[in-house]
Amino acid sequence: MTANLSLRKLAVLTAIVEEYVSSGEPVSSQAVVRNAVGEISGLSSATIRNLMVDLSDDGLLEQPHTSAGRIPTASGFRVYVERIRSGQASLLEQSRVAIDQQLQGVGNTQNFLERTSRVLAALSSGVGIAFASARISDQLEHIYFSRLGSGRVMAVVVTRPGVVRDRMLTVSHDLTVSDLERAASYLNENFRGWTLDAIRGELGLRIESERSEYHQLLARVKELWGQALPSGETVVQTVYVDGVANLVASHADRDRLRAMMQALETKQRLIDLLNAYIDAQQKSVRVIFDLEEHAPGMEGLVLVAAPASVAGETRGALAVIGPQRMRYEQTMGAVSYVAHLFDRMLHTGGTTELP
Repeated sequence: MTANLSLRKLAVLTAIVEEYVSSGEPVSSQAVVRNAVGEISGLSSATIRNLMVDLSDDGLLEQPHTSAGRIPTASGFRVYVERIRSGQASLLEQSRVAIDQQLQGVGNTQNFLERTSRVLAALSSGVGIAFASARISDQLEHIYFSRLGSGRVMAVVVTRPGVVRDRMLTVSHDLTVSDLERAASYLNENFRGWTLDAIRGELGLRIESERSEYHQLLARVKELWGQALPSGETVVQTVYVDGVANLVASHADRDRLRAMMQALETKQRLIDLLNAYIDAQQKSVRVIFDLEEHAPGMEGLVLVAAPASVAGETRGALAVIGPQRMRYEQTMGAVSYVAHLFDRMLHTGGTTELP
């Protein structure tokens, strides 16, 4: 679509999008004239008005009220984003400094994800999302079990490169704190550095060969490990979401807001959404407008996301979900920059030095 627009039309559309994002109000031809630069600098209000009519006929602008100015349509926002992507989304130096300060001292992937979702939410005034995937070929770094009550245990599994995942377990026998500590110590001392899948197989072999008191410990270890990482599960995923409340002011319709909040609060749905649109071959930030096609309840919201990959395989993603009226260049720049840092962290095994 961008290629079919004259430079004048593209300049007018850009001016209207940026003014609308800034003010939230329909944009008049007089407002465009006041802020005109480049190809449309010096044009009369009448000429600008004619160009706005042409853009409306192209489906890129709409007029919410008869006497009002114009606002961008979803197609208009798409063309604007294409213009940004054809160059390179820039990030203000103050935003880059803010990101570096927030991520300073990060020692593992879990802390990086948690802080990243928060900083992306703050910079974009949208919802910040960060997630990472660990596969069964990843190596065990550490495991910890915590007793929550009779028959209930919390397992925390840390894998290389630094992905942390927790899961609630229901065990067949009530295990004491001492039982859980012995089980965790056995796994950490015997299997640190082993792949997750290899541990499962080795536990099966060891439990068959032991017929002593040691056998009871192995049985407990095997049960706990089997629930912490079920045999049918090939991917362990960790996701952090921050800033859902930022969208409350952007959506006045109560029913739509409720549906949107329900969609955002379901973390698995967010993971599915990112997996549907993000892949390791993607070389830049992607902006998706039709979220409702994959996630009902997200109508009117936009996804700005970029992958982090290792050896050509997607191992996580950083994203922002916000309203159509967002500061696209800054949001795209922030997501791109943080995805680059995340990619480096995954490549270095869970640690990174900020620039």
